[in-house]
Amino acid sequence: MIESLLAPWHGFVSSLPFEWARYEFMRHAMLAVLFVSPLLGALGTVVVANRMAFFSEAIGHAAFTGIALGVILGLADPLWSMIGFALLLTLAIAWVRRRGGLSSDTAIGLVMAFTVSLGIVILSRGGDFARYTNFLIGDMLAVTGNDVVWLALLALIVFALFFFFFNRLILGTLSPALARSRAAHAGRAELSFACLLAVVVTCALPWIGILVINALLILPAAAGRNLANNTAQFFGWSVAISLVAGLAGLIVSFYTSTATGATIVLAAMAIYLLTLLRRSAS
Repeated sequence: MIESLLAPWHGFVSSLPFEWARYEFMRHAMLAVLFVSPLLGALGTVVVANRMAFFSEAIGHAAFTGIALGVILGLADPLWSMIGFALLLTLAIAWVRRRGGLSSDTAIGLVMAFTVSLGIVILSRGGDFARYTNFLIGDMLAVTGNDVVWLALLALIVFALFFFFFNRLILGTLSPALARSRAAHAGRAELSFACLLAVVVTCALPWIGILVINALLILPAAAGRNLANNTAQFFGWSVAISLVAGLAGLIVSFYTSTATGATIVLAAMAIYLLTLLRRSAS
């Protein structure tokens, strides 16, 4: 059923005159990149604008504890325990920040230090930690047809919810006082976006990797901000740069036999450096 839905895509890509287009795993991976890259680029605009880079880093690194919970619960696929723990971590950071009177980075650092250590301790019992290190670098080439369909659904849902919160989140960045005066529940929008970000980051981890997921959120948005003159351009450039870096990194990784996630990050960094040169020249 799933492959029949993807048959037109496979037929189109396999007709292209490139070596990589002949392989099914590359066609699946490219389709996944087409869904994930714009999603990370869009979310990255709010992450950069609201200075949430440390938060998204914490969510990625705390995935080890989510995996550990999945192992304890006997789950065959730890993704659901990872998502559940990411949401719990998001609420814990908000609670520690509010109750402890701490700054955001201090609250995130405290919670992340505990959760990452807890996850590593649980997973390293018996010396079996090596089996989970694949989550560190990810494996985009392991994406299946079922994964692609789920990523497509996730992208549709997240974009719909994201656009609902986008104006309020950007307004809160530009003028917190004005945002509070226009919305009685501005804090709820921020918390909702944090939960949304936690879900997306966690879902992308198996393919992109814990070590580089945050870079794919930050670099396209940072590059887009160098080129943009307004909020609409900021969003558009971030999505476009994320998509170009994703496709370029995937294809380069095929020919160089390198980790796909890390290669995409290098492509995004190259684009960011080019935008810096353009900004300096203008």
